[in-house]
Amino acid sequence: MAPFEGLTQRLQSVFRLLKGKKTLAAEDVDIVLREVRVALLEADVHVSVVKKFVERIRTQATGVVLAPEFTAEMAVIAMVRDELIDALGGDMAAFSLPAGTSVVMMVGLQGAGKTTTTAKIARHLIDEQRKPLLVACDPYRPAAITQLQVLGAQIDVPVFARDASVSPVVVAQEALEYAKAHGRDVVILDTAGRLHIDEALMQELSGMKDVVKPQEILLTIDAMTGQDAVTVAKQFHEALDISGIVLTKLDGDTRGGAALSVKSVAGCSIKFAATGEKLDALDVFYPDRMASRILGMGDILTLIEKTQAAIDARDAEEVERKLLAEQYTFDDFLDQMRAFQKMGPVDQILDLIPGLRNNEALKNARIDAKKIKRVEAIILSMTAKERAHPELLKLPSRRKRLAAGSGSALSEVANLLTNFDAMRQSMKKMLKKEQHNKAMKEQKFIKKGKKKVLEPEIKKAVAKKKRFPF
Repeated sequence: MAPFEGLTQRLQSVFRLLKGKKTLAAEDVDIVLREVRVALLEADVHVSVVKKFVERIRTQATGVVLAPEFTAEMAVIAMVRDELIDALGGDMAAFSLPAGTSVVMMVGLQGAGKTTTTAKIARHLIDEQRKPLLVACDPYRPAAITQLQVLGAQIDVPVFARDASVSPVVVAQEALEYAKAHGRDVVILDTAGRLHIDEALMQELSGMKDVVKPQEILLTIDAMTGQDAVTVAKQFHEALDISGIVLTKLDGDTRGGAALSVKSVAGCSIKFAATGEKLDALDVFYPDRMASRILGMGDILTLIEKTQAAIDARDAEEVERKLLAEQYTFDDFLDQMRAFQKMGPVDQILDLIPGLRNNEALKNARIDAKKIKRVEAIILSMTAKERAHPELLKLPSRRKRLAAGSGSALSEVANLLTNFDAMRQSMKKMLKKEQHNKAMKEQKFIKKGKKKVLEPEIKKAVAKKKRFPF
């Protein structure tokens, strides 16, 4: 599910009220702002934020004269986008830690996904070439320490833990000393949470803050809790002066209230957004990109970043060479398929592409993960020789063996082989066409350069009424 899908659909229906109009009359502004107000309130955005949002658009829209190339719909979309960016925090809130040993405190209520988010932050820091240490500072919740140790093992990050009888403040202090002695340059504290905020929790967290002096205090908030999350953020900020927020469950049925209200009401910037259960499903939060996604415009920059992170440029060049030389194999296909899966759920990737959210054919499309696994099972049932030489699989006996070995129907094997061959031929044609176009452009460039050099000689020949010899 796309983030804030309900809000997106409601706003798009509002913009359609202005479709085709070349002027923005006062009555149009009133109708649109009334609908925008309802859309934001239904998304559980704080009433003070809604009021500010609507009034600022009214100020911009009243008496505006549109340029000839602009329609009323385009103008209002631009105004709404600017206000969404402002509500979401304006500029990106940087998460940067100084050199040396730094401390990150993770705080939040139970059920918001704090422990998993702690491991995600560690995973993010590994990509930043840092060496994190996870610290179990929650002796109260059953299995909290074990959960952190399991998550740490998944990303190969050590976990510092003590007996549950040791004070979390002492654990944090000892972990900092341990990190300095063992070359770990970021200490990430998974602190205790509660079902609700109480004085004992805040005293413990304040004591920990005083002892370890963290560079970052990140509050984990469940994006699905709406305005309740804003209240939680405000209380934590007043007690601990938190440096940023991590929104979790942004891939769920999120209405948008927390994201659009937290900066204005609680004074806290969103630094990260979690979009899935996997430990690499954590994105830096860019207000402008999120505003574009809310408006259904996609997020091509995030898509590029995900692609670059998943696919090595040298690997891409090697695949291109193999396709042109007709050496592309099922091993190459399997590697690419796995790299694509690293980018995240396919429906989330499609949501980043501008225009696809409104495409009727794709709007309700869902990629069946089981089918992808079935394709992988068929390929893994092949011998190394068959994967390297797909033409061997024309034999019916080999196809029957693949179907039996992967638990697939014979028709599924046949479809995979047909589609694989068609894909190879299609991609080869596309690459050849691209190479041809590139060569033509280079040839034109050369001709232009030649003409430029010979131009004085041409003029001289024409002046002498001589035929130029080419």
